[in-house]
Amino acid sequence: MKPYKFEPYLKTTLWGGYQIAPFKGIFTAQPNIGESWEISGVHEHESVAIERGLIDDVDVGLTLTELTDKYKGLLVGQKVYKKFGNRFPLLVKFIDSRQDLSVQVHPDDRLAMERHGCAGKTEMWYIIKSDIGSKIYAGLKRSITPEEYEQLATAEPAGGHSPMQDVISTHEAHDGDLFFLPAGRLHAIGAGNFLAEIQETSDITYRVYDFGRKDSHGQPRELHIEQARDAIDYRVWPEYRSSYDSTKPVSQLINCPHFVVHRVVVQVALQVDLHSDSFVIVMCLWGEANVNGISIRQGETILVPASENVLYIFGNASFLTATVP
Repeated sequence: MKPYKFEPYLKTTLWGGYQIAPFKGIFTAQPNIGESWEISGVHEHESVAIERGLIDDVDVGLTLTELTDKYKGLLVGQKVYKKFGNRFPLLVKFIDSRQDLSVQVHPDDRLAMERHGCAGKTEMWYIIKSDIGSKIYAGLKRSITPEEYEQLATAEPAGGHSPMQDVISTHEAHDGDLFFLPAGRLHAIGAGNFLAEIQETSDITYRVYDFGRKDSHGQPRELHIEQARDAIDYRVWPEYRSSYDSTKPVSQLINCPHFVVHRVVVQVALQVDLHSDSFVIVMCLWGEANVNGISIRQGETILVPASENVLYIFGNASFLTATVP
């Protein structure tokens, strides 16, 4: 089973920029592209397989759910299929923030299942490129109660500044920075960041503050202040930026119950065995290479089936890989 490439879903947003298309080497007149959903099992935005170098490839045109149903554990891993069935468990994106994104929080699996009948949203950000002075907002810098949160979130902004901004921890962003965002952590991507996001398959977001922006119809965007109250983790953590060893050709970035992510840097050739009964998502951040018989270049993403999940890489490139533990 050769790796699969999928048609990306390019999403126009109020805060989107202009970097995604050139980064991916594609030409489009679509404006303000904020996100490229690279591999998605989200309902109505499922990824569709495209040409992968095989003659009369019967899998071209199938959705990710159809492929999972067809190949089951051979594609996603026996343990993964037993747990998730045909529901693909991860969603991966490239994100370009020309403006600050809203301050938001995501529910955990229990709350999301209770309210929405779906998974929650734990995610991570790997910053590919950050403008000088750009910020990432993640976590609380001082402890607040749920009651205080509601007071801050509903207070009238003074001079365009919300009191919520005073309690969220602010971080100077740099190329290669890593942020882990478990469900419940307040966060926002600041203007001037281009990053890769790996998350659970969920599109549930509770928006807490949006800088007074209006949607395309001139209306203030909907906030979810009450829903967010029960979803927020009100604890203060000593560090919100994650560290990793950037000197190794294969560095583990994140190991959580939902995904395991590595950074892989290849010069000429490399064999990578992640020792996991899981598919491997490979996102190319820079350069070009051949991975298990299929070419991949900057901005492209492939899905390596679990049955062939030892990576044989030839080229000069850097990647993020994601598996399910």
